[in-house]
Amino acid sequence: MSAVSRRSALTPSAQGLRRTLVLAGVLVTAALLASWWFKRHPSSPPPEAAAAQPKAAEVPDWGGLWTVERDPKNPWGQGDPVWTPDAAKQIAEQQAADKAGKPRNIYIDCLPEGMPSFVIMTVAALEFLFTPGRVTILGEFDGNRLRRIYTDGRPHPADPDLTFNGHSIGHWEGDTLVVDTMGLLPQNYLPVGQAAAVPNNGDMHIEERIHLIGPDRLRFELVVHAPHMLAEPWRVTRTFLRQPDRQLEIVEGSCRQGDFVSSKDAYGNHVWTPLAHDQGGAPLPSAH
Repeated sequence: MSAVSRRSALTPSAQGLRRTLVLAGVLVTAALLASWWFKRHPSSPPPEAAAAQPKAAEVPDWGGLWTVERDPKNPWGQGDPVWTPDAAKQIAEQQAADKAGKPRNIYIDCLPEGMPSFVIMTVAALEFLFTPGRVTILGEFDGNRLRRIYTDGRPHPADPDLTFNGHSIGHWEGDTLVVDTMGLLPQNYLPVGQAAAVPNNGDMHIEERIHLIGPDRLRFELVVHAPHMLAEPWRVTRTFLRQPDRQLEIVEGSCRQGDFVSSKDAYGNHVWTPLAHDQGGAPLPSAH
């Protein structure tokens, strides 16, 4: 009997049962795929999370612009890391080169600094935006680099994409924002200076407590776990001062802008033309 004959030989009830089984298989497969997707990309926090969020009137006043409180003795934060032997050797070599007048700038090619440098190394202003379920930190450097800290109760993704600032979730303990960050690139530096730092080399995890220590002083308390380069968790703090004029604004900028010169094309349009550089990377004179 041919396949067509066999199919036609099925009774109506058998054909209906087969369709039901096929549909059930499709639905089970779709459910499994959906479960996998939402575990990897959680987007819906638990229902009870919304009730736990502070109301607008309960959010602490972090308005205005914040700039670093410079401490000449500890310009890059308070708290010294305890390195592994290999990391300590690299840091010693870099610091020796710096003292000899041959520093190696660790922040190059206009790449984002990433965490923890976003906090520890910045010399520019910060601004905080409070929205339901999220705190956003804007950094003035290079076109407002930002961090998103989700406070809506969502977990970290099971398999996060690795990024410069990682995936941050947080919750409020009174007036303190408690943040947990993972999913960080292994190239992100552990810095102790502008010319002394080592990459974290993977598996870095950062805990933070952010809170006011005065009407216009905001403190970041970080615990940095970097098992490949730190012999123990690095506890470091940095304090920011609120600028007295609440009308100040963050200035837009791009670190790549200096690599171009303003000119006009054949149609008279305003365009950017790349600057030529010598072998050492210094810009050459432009005819424009």
